[in-house]
Amino acid sequence: MKHQLDDAGIYYEIHGDTADERRPWLIFSHSVACAVAMWRPQLSAFADRYRVLAFDTRGHGRSDAPPGPYTMEQLADDLHGLLNALQITRAHFVGLSMGGMIGQTYALAHPGRFNSLTLADSTSRWPASATAVFAERAETALTQGMEPLVQSTLGRWFTPAFHRSHPDEVARVAAMIRSTSPVGYAASCAAIPRIDTTARLRAIACPMLVMVGRDDPGTPVEMSRTIHENAPGSRLIVIDNAAHLSNIEQPVIFNRTLANFLSDCASSASP
Repeated sequence: MKHQLDDAGIYYEIHGDTADERRPWLIFSHSVACAVAMWRPQLSAFADRYRVLAFDTRGHGRSDAPPGPYTMEQLADDLHGLLNALQITRAHFVGLSMGGMIGQTYALAHPGRFNSLTLADSTSRWPASATAVFAERAETALTQGMEPLVQSTLGRWFTPAFHRSHPDEVARVAAMIRSTSPVGYAASCAAIPRIDTTARLRAIACPMLVMVGRDDPGTPVEMSRTIHENAPGSRLIVIDNAAHLSNIEQPVIFNRTLANFLSDCASSASP
């Protein structure tokens, strides 16, 4: 399904029994150069207990890709428009990489909308050198298409052991990267390195879970530790034998950690 914003249609999927209003909403937001399908190991696992919303960020998947540059605030505004259209006033949020940046930005702009915030393999701030790195990737996409970015991206996203043991999963993600709009990818590369929420994280009042693959070279453990140290009461989990897409490389651990966290949030919210 698509929700039409002023300048872009945002594709989304809903899983689970939406008629059961006792079920909380759970939102999944993907990485750059991915789409809803990135969350396949999670959608079925959580649809039996939650009303699950997964969406393609503008410029990705089946959402429209208007020209950029985009800003993280714009991507958070897209989410706000979608939630309002679906009349979702409260939800748990899970974002990986760029999705986690969208989640931080949204939580700061709209206090009280999230029951909890899970940030996986993400960051609250990049070093100054990141701007040039993302600009180079954007230029490659715009001038040569996505194909030259596929292998280097997969090298950051999965450990060598996973490449060897799960070639079909790696190929599935490679197809997502290839099918990403170069315009949308480049426009998102303008937004990503500009996030700077570290000093404001303590203003996010909802429970926060921070997860990261121990072998993640793109958003290393130190970045997640920075989020954790600046978000009082947050929980930090480092996942062994995982790189950037920890939800795919270690789905059992990822899902169990998330499920336990959400269960604890429900228990603490009970009267």
